[in-house]
Amino acid sequence: MTDAPFISGPSWLARAADRLFLTYRSWRNTKIANPKFQEWASRFPLTRRVSRRSAEEVYDLVSGFVYSQTLLACVEFDLLNTAQREAIDPVSLAHAKGLDADKLTMLCQAAASLELLIRQRDGHYGLGRLGAAVTGVPGLDLMIRHHRMFYRDLADPGALMRGDVDTELSRYWPYVGGNKTHDLAPDVAKTYSELMATSQQLVAVQTLRAVSLRGISHLVDIGGGTGAFLTAVAAQYDALQLTVFDLPSVAEEAKRSLRAAGLEGRIGVAGGSFLDDPLPAGADAASLIRVLYDHDDSTVRPLLKAVYDSLPVGGTLLISEPMSGGTRPTKAGDAYFSFYTMAMTTGRPRSAARHTELLAEAGFSSIRTHATDTAFVTNVLTARKES
Repeated sequence: MTDAPFISGPSWLARAADRLFLTYRSWRNTKIANPKFQEWASRFPLTRRVSRRSAEEVYDLVSGFVYSQTLLACVEFDLLNTAQREAIDPVSLAHAKGLDADKLTMLCQAAASLELLIRQRDGHYGLGRLGAAVTGVPGLDLMIRHHRMFYRDLADPGALMRGDVDTELSRYWPYVGGNKTHDLAPDVAKTYSELMATSQQLVAVQTLRAVSLRGISHLVDIGGGTGAFLTAVAAQYDALQLTVFDLPSVAEEAKRSLRAAGLEGRIGVAGGSFLDDPLPAGADAASLIRVLYDHDDSTVRPLLKAVYDSLPVGGTLLISEPMSGGTRPTKAGDAYFSFYTMAMTTGRPRSAARHTELLAEAGFSSIRTHATDTAFVTNVLTARKES
């Protein structure tokens, strides 16, 4: 028996199962916390493997911050891309980069332990399994570098939770901290748009695998940045009319980005703030890609109502973003993104059930969740305006 949500069924049966589970869990945890039991379990043949695995999992929790910084160091010194081209000789590479050879060798060893690199018989290092996965995601290195701010904001989690930290993420993202942002300075818009585009590429792939847009004639992507999601949509749906809507300065970045990609005539651009400007009219579908979790309910409620009012009867809303697991907490939704939004000082990952409540409150019905291949990247819901 594992720490799964309590079973459903007749109320008396569910209560009995809950009591049995709680009794078992209390007994189990008492045993696990007992040093003598731990020592016995580590030697007994039938429990030795489970005991060792549990110890390793706890060690990984304690050491996880070092692992993430090892990845950041690999990105900072371009080790993964270098290893993709040719095997790394730590001594030669250290000389070329002006680093201490022993320290770079230690970094390579650390990366090899995490399967970012792989140590060869001659002492050189090739690209490891996870290193190849990192290099295979366009723009992921930008996200990894971005995490330096997040790491600093998390240095004292107690202070973060008490609100005693002037977080870097709250200053980085221009629309947080209670700001009613109606536009951005051009330099801020450019930085914001680049990271938004990077983060949306993988999300777009997962979203379009999960749902079909057939039967839709015009899709407006609200808060769509420079059009990364709609660029992916355009590649799959030739006849679909597309419009990206974002802050005026971001819209200007979108025009430049789409022009460079040869999509200027394919994807329309509209500038405005969804806080108080009218949403583009005429679309029979709208999308909110990684938008809602950045904002508190006080912003989400009027936004969903505005989307509802902008759609015709039969119109569709598509939501794709990180979500809480609700009764089944997840590492991505309930650990990573909960603390990320905490550092942003606004928003939170919501469960599918909470999204459903807010959507129904705005007037939507036929609310459905759609499975994705990688729930840690994004979760997808659709809703319709039936009347």
